[in-house]
Amino acid sequence: MSVYTLGIWLVKPGREDDFVRVWQEMARRTEEAFPGRKAVLLRDRDVRNRFISTGPWDSPEQVEQWRSSPAFTQGPAALHDIVERFEPHTLDETVVVGGPPVG
Repeated sequence: MSVYTLGIWLVKPGREDDFVRVWQEMARRTEEAFPGRKAVLLRDRDVRNRFISTGPWDSPEQVEQWRSSPAFTQGPAALHDIVERFEPHTLDETVVVGGPPVG
């Protein structure tokens, strides 16, 4: 079973495009440092300045390596003036129904 990271981002109103640009750069650096990682950014339709980021990882140790790497640490630092609140979470895959296996 995979481990997932989940980020809940509340962006300062009017800075949504800036956030998406910086987040994409962080995801690109992550993919370079950890090849094969898939990252997804979702935008809330009801709260337009709330974004959810998620992606699967092979192990909790790999998540720890990523969170201590420049690919991750430089991202939130660059977003400091753009984001009102950031909640990082680590989740264990519990049930998967349908589709191809992830990981």
